[in-house]
Amino acid sequence: MDVNDLAKMMGDACYGFLAINFFWGLYHVVMGFRRVKRFSFKSKQQQAEFLDQLMQRIEAGKYDEAAQMCEDDERALPQLAHMAILNRGLGFEPMRQSVAEVLQRDVLGELEYRTSWIATVIKSGPLLGLFGTVLGMMAAFGRIGTGEQTTPATIAAEISIALICTAMGLATAIPFNFFLASISVRIRRLQDSLAAGMVRILDLFKQRGV
Repeated sequence: MDVNDLAKMMGDACYGFLAINFFWGLYHVVMGFRRVKRFSFKSKQQQAEFLDQLMQRIEAGKYDEAAQMCEDDERALPQLAHMAILNRGLGFEPMRQSVAEVLQRDVLGELEYRTSWIATVIKSGPLLGLFGTVLGMMAAFGRIGTGEQTTPATIAAEISIALICTAMGLATAIPFNFFLASISVRIRRLQDSLAAGMVRILDLFKQRGV
């Protein structure tokens, strides 16, 4: 096997790598949107209603009812509130620190994991595409260098096929950039809503001398 054959074989393999890269990114896009949806309330009004009901129970000292209200709710704010209620006996600062750790590890850390992989897919797509194109062109021009009789139409066809790799890489990077921007906006909105909600809850605990 000479260099030209090796270049052609590796160039063909790039199609597979590009497909894997695309579907790996698509998986994380879908999971990212699902995670943000699972952690968030449908609307600000729904979150405000939840907070009002929760704070009424905390103000009345009905901590068991407040904890039960949050326990089976998968959304981020109820889970953080549940953590605060369970750790209220530790004192305000240790409780606040434990809530911050859970927020970073179980909520933001999960979302950052997804967005990091999407960003990697965006960067890898054009690079894999360019690599496949270069290998394809090496194989095409290498055939000319061997003195083999070829027509311009044949060489042009081989080069056009090689350029498909670049097109596939760009076709991955461009839409995934929009997906990443959309997820990032949703994450920022989630962070803002969590910050606003937890400030109310923690301030109430602080006022009660927890």
